[in-house]
Amino acid sequence: MALSKKEREKLEELRRRGRAAGNYMKDMYGDLFGGKKADTGKDGTGLVFDREPDSLLQAQRALEEARKLFGELPDLDKLQSEMPKPPTEKDLLEIDPSLMGDFGFPTAGRPASAAADATQDKTPPTAVAGSGPAPEEPAPPKEPEKDPMEELDELVGLTKIKKDVRELADFAKIQKLRRDKGMKSVPVSLHLVFTGNPGTGKTTVARILGKLYKKIGILSKGQLIEVDRSGLVAGYVGQTALKTQDQIQKAMGGILFIDEAYALAQKDDAFGQEAIDTVLKAMEDHRDDLIVIVAGYTRPMEKFINSNPGLKSRFNKYIEFPDYTVDELEQIFLLNCRKYEYELDEDVQKQVRAMIVMRRLERLENFANAREVRNLFEDIVTNQARRIAAMDDPTPEDISRITLEDLYEEEEKNEDTEEPAETGGPAASDGPTDAGSETEGTADRPAVCVGTEEEC
Repeated sequence: MALSKKEREKLEELRRRGRAAGNYMKDMYGDLFGGKKADTGKDGTGLVFDREPDSLLQAQRALEEARKLFGELPDLDKLQSEMPKPPTEKDLLEIDPSLMGDFGFPTAGRPASAAADATQDKTPPTAVAGSGPAPEEPAPPKEPEKDPMEELDELVGLTKIKKDVRELADFAKIQKLRRDKGMKSVPVSLHLVFTGNPGTGKTTVARILGKLYKKIGILSKGQLIEVDRSGLVAGYVGQTALKTQDQIQKAMGGILFIDEAYALAQKDDAFGQEAIDTVLKAMEDHRDDLIVIVAGYTRPMEKFINSNPGLKSRFNKYIEFPDYTVDELEQIFLLNCRKYEYELDEDVQKQVRAMIVMRRLERLENFANAREVRNLFEDIVTNQARRIAAMDDPTPEDISRITLEDLYEEEEKNEDTEEPAETGGPAASDGPTDAGSETEGTADRPAVCVGTEEEC
C-alpha cells in the first residue's frame, strides 16, 4: 500500500536528522578527543581538550554505533517499489464476505473510502443492504417423532380399531422375533381391508401402522403411498401395468394404500383388471417388504374382494371403521381449535355442536364424519379471518377469539330481514339450520386444509 505524503516527509526528516547526528558526533568526538582542533562555543570561547587514547577508542565505537543506528534507514523509493500494489475497489468487491473475518476489509457495496475506517473497527461486520448473504440462522431443532402407539392413542374414538392395531403389531413383532431366532413363524398375510364411511380415520390409521411396522422391523421405510383408480390406471392398453408398477416402487418398504379400490373391478374393465393383476403380483414378489391396504365403503369393498379369488386369498383381515358420534365430532372440532390457538365462548361451542348435528341429519347417506367437521372448522376460521381483517389494530385476543358472528356466511349475515319469505329461510340469528345449508357451497373459498388425517 502506498505511503502518504505526510508519512514520506516524516521518514525523510528522520533520515536527514540521522545523517546530521552522525556528522555532529564525528566532529564532536574528533575535536574533543583528538586534541588537534579548538571548538568555538556559542559564546566564542576557544577550548582545547586532550584525552587518553582509550577514551578516543570508546568515542570511535560510539560513532560506529550511531552510524549503524541511523545509517540503516530504508531507501524510500526502493521500499515503495517492492510493496504489493494496493487492491482496487473491484478487487475488494469480489472478495467473499464470509472470508473477511475481523480484518477490516470493506464489504461488498460499501464505498472504497470506508476501507481506512474499517481498519480501525475491529467489530465483526453486520449484514447490511448489498453486503452479500447474511449468515444463516441455525434451524430450530426438530421435534422428536412421537411413538406410533402414542399417536394412535391420541386419536378421538376408534376404541376397537386401536385394539385391532395393537393385536396386529404384537403378532407381527413376535413372528419376526421367532424368525430371527431360527424358529418357525406362522405365515399370515399382513395385507388389510379397511371398510367404512369417509372421514373415519382409515388413512390416518394406515399411516400410523406403517410407522409402527417400521419400528418393529417388519418394514424397512414405513412410508404410506396413497392412490386411487386414477393413480393406477392409464388410458392405453399396456400402460396401466407400468403406471401401477411405478406406484408400487414408491411404496416399496412401506404401505400402498388404495382408496376406493372397488373402482378397479368394474364390469368389462380391462384396465382396472390389469392394475389388480399387477398389484397381486407385487404382493407375492415383495411379501417381505410391502404391505397393501385397500379401503372403501363397506358393501362395495365386500363385492370387490369376492370378485377375484386372488384378492380373497390375500386379503383375509378386515377392519371396520365406525362413524363418529356427535360427542366425538365435537371433540374433533375442539381439538382443531386448541391445535391452532382459537378460543370459543360457551355459547359459541353450543352453537357449533348444533351445527354438527344439523349437518349430520342433512347428510345421512354421505356424511363425511371428521372430514365434515374439518370443513366446518375451515368455514368458521375463514369467516373469522374476514371479520378480523376489517379491524384497524386487532389484539391477540381478537385474533384468537371466535364469536357467534363467525359461524355464518357474510351473505347470510347481511341478509335483508324485512323480506324473510323471499330469502328462502330464517335469519342467521334463528339457528343453525341455514348455516348448515349455506356452508355446503365452498367452491369460492380458499383451500385452507388444517387437518393431518385422511382426505384433507
